[in-house]
Amino acid sequence: MKDLTITFDGKRASNNRTGLGNYSRHIIGLLAKFFPSNRYVIFLTKPNKNEQLREILEQNPKIETVLPKKGLWKKFSSLWRVFEIRNEIAEYENIIYHGLSNELPLTIKKTNAKSVVTIHDLIFLKFPKYYKFFDRKIYAYKFRKACENADKIIAVSECTKRDVVDIFNINPDKIKVIYQGCDKVFKTDVPDDVLRDVRQKYNLPDRFLLNVGSIEERKNALLIVKALPLLKEKMPLVIVGKRTKYTSEIEKAAENLGVSNLLHILDKVPFEDLAPIYHLCDVFIYPSRYEGFGIPIIEAICCGVPVIAATGSCLEEAGGPDCIYVDPDDEDALSAAIEKFSTDTAFRQNSIENSKKYVEKFSEEIQAKQLMECYKEICDER
Repeated sequence: MKDLTITFDGKRASNNRTGLGNYSRHIIGLLAKFFPSNRYVIFLTKPNKNEQLREILEQNPKIETVLPKKGLWKKFSSLWRVFEIRNEIAEYENIIYHGLSNELPLTIKKTNAKSVVTIHDLIFLKFPKYYKFFDRKIYAYKFRKACENADKIIAVSECTKRDVVDIFNINPDKIKVIYQGCDKVFKTDVPDDVLRDVRQKYNLPDRFLLNVGSIEERKNALLIVKALPLLKEKMPLVIVGKRTKYTSEIEKAAENLGVSNLLHILDKVPFEDLAPIYHLCDVFIYPSRYEGFGIPIIEAICCGVPVIAATGSCLEEAGGPDCIYVDPDDEDALSAAIEKFSTDTAFRQNSIENSKKYVEKFSEEIQAKQLMECYKEICDER
């Protein structure tokens, strides 16, 4: 088979520093690494200022970037992304267009490209109270049209696949589950001097519980705060994430429960400090009510940390059978799980070792191979 021209929607890769941006950069980087003979093109709405994407482009100088050319489209780059890209890709042959963040250009069917869209989650439909009315309507329209127009859909978990089938009435045969991995930095040992510097930088306690993610109601960090007074051995909680209105609710609850002195909230933590913080913690806790997958769980496991997560969505898929899972409303179960990892050394070590073996299935090489199989499959359908 001829080499492919694989094009990407680069909006999130260049503009988003967390979830969807990390996924977009990860996919672009690993495909260029494992299948360098293909042609790779990223459509950007504005010049890239993201340091991680810049590093990928420097390491892979053959990757091309395309920006809006005409004055009107430069001014209205979001519309260019939705409507005009069809004219940009007309010159390419043997082309795949991959919408990395839940959407495709509305005119994709009018191009010569085969298209793939990655759907991360449908949380805005499963838990509408967490989203504004008009945001839900826009997301629902874009996501549904992308699923209908795409030649193949990539779901990041079996849970997300079920949601796409049930909510959008999409043929399950059209959907391929390809699990996400995490950045290689979480799989690398951190030198002692770096650990020491990061501990001092953030004034981290000797022992602490860790939660990573935007501080919002759905992420449910409040459950951890409720569990703190129940612990026999009091242990601080460090939350790393973007502050939102929900943060004040967490802080108020900590005050009412008498554990304000145990709560440490770190906002705007640079990416390079995240792996050392994982390495320094005792237990990672991810009590989110609903996720498309749960990358922080894999990050923690790769850093050699035991994980407690919530039941109810796909988190068991991310962490595997040797993590502990609790009801997202049961602080007693959470405190018991923390105690288990804190006091039973053999159980803790077994969980860490087996979980590390489990997440090997999310390796870059496996991901890249599955992605390329997906692309070639739709090309064979021409």
